[in-house]
Amino acid sequence: MKRIFRLLCVTLLACLTPFVNKAQQKMQSGKSLLWRISGKDMKRPSYLFGTIHLICPADYIWTDKMKESLHKSQEVCFEMDMDDPGVLMKVATGLMDNSGKRLEDYFSPEQYKQVATYMHDSIGMNISLFDNLKPAALQSMLTTKTAACANPVSYEDKIMEQAKKDKKEILGLEQPEEQIELFDNLPPDSIVKQVMETVTGKDNDKEEYQKLVNAYKQQDLPALYELMNSSGESPIDLAGFLDDRNKRWIDRMVDKMDQKSVFFAVGAGHLWGENGVINLLKKEGYRVEPVR
Repeated sequence: MKRIFRLLCVTLLACLTPFVNKAQQKMQSGKSLLWRISGKDMKRPSYLFGTIHLICPADYIWTDKMKESLHKSQEVCFEMDMDDPGVLMKVATGLMDNSGKRLEDYFSPEQYKQVATYMHDSIGMNISLFDNLKPAALQSMLTTKTAACANPVSYEDKIMEQAKKDKKEILGLEQPEEQIELFDNLPPDSIVKQVMETVTGKDNDKEEYQKLVNAYKQQDLPALYELMNSSGESPIDLAGFLDDRNKRWIDRMVDKMDQKSVFFAVGAGHLWGENGVINLLKKEGYRVEPVR
C-alpha cells in the first residue's frame, strides 16, 4: 500500500495536463531544462531544473551539467518533500474519500466493471485497493500507463536517490495539504469522464504525452508551454494549478536559497510563461540563466 501512495505522490500532477486552459504566449528562447539562479547578494548560486514526472528510460536526459549542478548544491528541493514519511502519510490520508461514498459510487455499474477490468489487465492491480479513495487518485494512477514503456522512471526518484547518496538534505516547496486541495477542487464528474476516456481508449493522452516528451528531450520550454496550453479547455478555473502555486513558491525559494545553494526540481510546466518561475524570479531581481 505504501508503494501505491508513493507512486500517486510522484504522479500527483501528471493527470492535470488534459485540464489546462488554452492560451498563447510568445517569449524569448528558453531551450534549457536547467537554470542557474544568482544575484541579490547570494553567497552561492542555486539551480532550477524542470522535471517530467514519468518518462521512459530511453528518453531520460541527465547531462554532465545537470549532474555537476546537483553535485554543487547543498540541498535538494522538490514540489513536496518525498523523503519524509510524514508527507506520504498526509498524502495517503488526503486521498481518502470521507464523503461517505465508495469509488464505485461515482460510476455506473457498467463503467465500474470496465474500469476494474482495465486496472486488472493493463495495470495489474485490483480496483478494490482504491475502494476508499477519491476518483482523482484513480486518475493519477492511470497516468502511469501514458508512457510508452513498461517501466517508466521518475526524475524525482532518480534525483532523490543521488541526493541521499551525497547526504544532501531534501526539502519541499509545498505541504501535502496544498496539493490535495487541488484535487478536491476538481469536479468528480470531469475526473470520471477522463477516467472513462482512458479506459475505453477514446483519449489521445499517449499521443499528446509523446509530443511533450519530444519537446522535453529538446529541452524546449516554450514548446512544452505551448503544448500544455493547447491541450484543451478546462471545466474550471485552473490558475491555482500553475500560476498561483508558482507565485507562492517564490518567497519559499528565496528563503531557502538565501541560506544555502539549492537544487530545485519541479515540473517543467512551472518554469516558462509570464507567471512561470523563471520570469517571477527575474522580477524579484535575480539573474536566471540557462545552463546547457
